[in-house]
Amino acid sequence: MIRVLLAEDQGMMRGALALLLGMEEDIEVVAQVAAGDEIVDAALAARPDVALLDIELPGRSGLDAAADLRAECPDCRVLILTTFARPGYLRRAMEAGAAGFLVKDGPVEELAEAIRRVLRGETVVDPVLAAAALSAGPSPLTGRETDVLNASVDGATVADIAGRLHLSESTVRNYLSAAIGKTGTRNRAEAVREARQRGWL
Repeated sequence: MIRVLLAEDQGMMRGALALLLGMEEDIEVVAQVAAGDEIVDAALAARPDVALLDIELPGRSGLDAAADLRAECPDCRVLILTTFARPGYLRRAMEAGAAGFLVKDGPVEELAEAIRRVLRGETVVDPVLAAAALSAGPSPLTGRETDVLNASVDGATVADIAGRLHLSESTVRNYLSAAIGKTGTRNRAEAVREARQRGWL
């Protein structure tokens, strides 16, 4: 049996996926979590072969959890399953060590087959998304620019961001200015929105 961990914050979606995958003769859902910061502990306890992760989870994103799983449970293959087909997400998922990336609107048979394929060592990526990611290129934001934009998501002031990231206020302004320029936007709220839309945050 292929042992699967499901990480999905929407209870109905998680239950439906577990039910549908459980109908496959060779797949058993051995753990279900609703938050990203529960993934590693659940994987260490249940020892799944494949972790099926949503990206936007409370506590910790599926992309961050994928990197944690690679370090903590190297034998567990990660398959990202998301509503948001953003090219930047695909690139970040692959960098985090994910073996596959699918969007949620595909048939369950396709998902079951993707689980089998990643377990065989293959990489499975939604073909439309793969083409979009190749044409989009990598994120132009540096790591620090990304940190500063992430820290400003909740409307934090420059002083708040500086304190949180242990930077001077002028350095934060410089990073924000660079990020605004690179995203082709007029202010940091638009820069955050654009970077999120492209999957860079």
